[in-house]
Amino acid sequence: MKKIYCFLMLTIMISSFAQEGEIKSEKFKPYHSITGLLTHTIIQDGISDGKTEWISFPSFALDYNFVFSPKLRIGLHNDVILEDFIVEHKDGNELERSEPFATVLVGGYKPGKHFTFEAGMGYEFEKEENLFLTRIGTEYAVELPNEWEFVVNLVYDMKWNAYDSFSFGAGVSKSFGK
Repeated sequence: MKKIYCFLMLTIMISSFAQEGEIKSEKFKPYHSITGLLTHTIIQDGISDGKTEWISFPSFALDYNFVFSPKLRIGLHNDVILEDFIVEHKDGNELERSEPFATVLVGGYKPGKHFTFEAGMGYEFEKEENLFLTRIGTEYAVELPNEWEFVVNLVYDMKWNAYDSFSFGAGVSKSFGK
């Protein structure tokens, strides 16, 4: 619970220092976007050489969003960790993970021009055991020409009764139908 509290406080502090102006009052048209991110996933309860320690792995994310209002969106966010690893399960046993793939249905809220706050639920799929997860995160986007954006994100996944992970990444997003 302390991790969630710290993550939320950090997100609120960042957003308070980066207050944005109001979105221009143009007629809004719903649109779709696809985002590709090179990410890095960090797990606190990893097991390496028989010891529990922080471990980190390269990962990749591919996100789809439907933006139905200037401030609200819904999406399907997908990511894969590109390594096999072992974590300490919350019950104390070892849990082997082999290139787990997560897919999460998220809702997003964009209070200003750049930041979006996200939360959702989904599953992490892996050949040994699938895990239910809850995700919270934030994304910062900078508009580029031709409906492209440069995106940086920070995500916290809570795999219920198993383990938790942080991911951060950078990539690009393309909007369609604006």
